[in-house]
Amino acid sequence: MSAYWIAVASAEHVRRGRASGFMQVNHGKAAPLRRVKPGDGIVYYSPTTILGEKDGLQAFTAIGIVREGEPYQGDMGGGFTPFRRDVEWAKAEETPIKPLLDRLHFTGGKSNWGYQLRFGLFEIEDHDFRVIAEAMGAKMAVPAN
Repeated sequence: MSAYWIAVASAEHVRRGRASGFMQVNHGKAAPLRRVKPGDGIVYYSPTTILGEKDGLQAFTAIGIVREGEPYQGDMGGGFTPFRRDVEWAKAEETPIKPLLDRLHFTGGKSNWGYQLRFGLFEIEDHDFRVIAEAMGAKMAVPAN
């Protein structure tokens, strides 16, 4: 059975991972990536375009399926070797979250919908993954549950 996840990172960081076919979470920590398994669906939410700026992007910026393999370390230079997982990223459009808030179960029209996004990686329902995939116009096969 596949699981579905939302990861949180700036759009700039997501775009770098998307271009190279990998994901990183929580500043490169390994433990969160071990919860994610091959075949799981992953969506990135980006609160901002660039880390540390407050531009209010608030958009889903990538969607894909985790590839076979275990988390591994990548070398980003300067001694920074974050853990990663390989992902088959779908062709999709970056999409604002606000028009979807009432349709997503994890937000449920709550005024504090952004609270769980603070954790960097959390599991979502199949329903939410499908709603986001449709909104992004994702060209992909959604894993069956």
